Amino acid sequence: MSRNEGRTDVFNETQLDADPTAPITQQHPEQAAPAMAWSVPTDFVSLPSQGVFYPAGHPLHNRETVEIRFMTAKEEDILTSRSLLKEGVALDRMLQNIIVDKSINLDSLLVGDKNALVVAARVTGYGAEYATNMTCPACANTDEFTFDVGNPESNDFRAGIEDFEVEVTPSNTFKIELPMTKAVVECRLLTAADEKHLLKQIERKNKRKETSGITTEQFKAFIVSVNGDDSPITTISFINAMPARDARSLRTVYRAIVPNIDLTQDYNCDNCGYEAALEVPLDTTFFWPK
Repeated sequence: MSRNEGRTDVFNETQLDADPTAPITQQHPEQAAPAMAWSVPTDFVSLPSQGVFYPAGHPLHNRETVEIRFMTAKEEDILTSRSLLKEGVALDRMLQNIIVDKSINLDSLLVGDKNALVVAARVTGYGAEYATNMTCPACANTDEFTFDVGNPESNDFRAGIEDFEVEVTPSNTFKIELPMTKAVVECRLLTAADEKHLLKQIERKNKRKETSGITTEQFKAFIVSVNGDDSPITTISFINAMPARDARSLRTVYRAIVPNIDLTQDYNCDNCGYEAALEVPLDTTFFWPK
């Protein structure tokens, strides 16, 4: 939903270049340079969480949308900045720049809500069609495939909570009973800051060639307690000894109750005819269309 009328955040060249210490001079109307004012279009992005899981006092508490400005050349400069890319902060800097409400800290957003903003920003900048090279899982053939990211749907997290009989605590954590051990695992939703920390942990372990995998690190990130025991030693011990069936069940339930956008689309391989539902890859090429 765009809002282009009644905007107060306009760009005015004469105001930008004015020296506040310079003396005021009179100009005849016919000599005055015309002011150039441009209203930046905005869009309201629906949050998959609907603001439900933000604590009272958070800017997004019970808010269902976030207003963002359309991407401009300034945001392209941010995304192509070598120094920002090297630091790995270009995307976050761009997103923080286009959020209208500056009281919102991007790191405090739930992961699914941040994903919604990423996709919305991409659409405002380059349109809904996203062409990228895909490698077929069956024949390894690589060809160009076009995804439509214009209207991603959000998952029904309330239905997931009800279907799997998950208990939601007053602190917005989730208690999940596992099928084999019957252990009650308390989980929390991850924020953008948690996701960045998780990715750094995985990258660090990969550099050290350690065996700890992505799934294990994810469990460590979102499991709060096991059978009411919130000791990190207990949590790690349980994760390392968790039966595969319990681990699979926990991943399935957690995915169903976490608010997020659905980026899976039907993929067809032109070479071998392989068909599958694949997720849209949100890599660096997402903001640089072919």
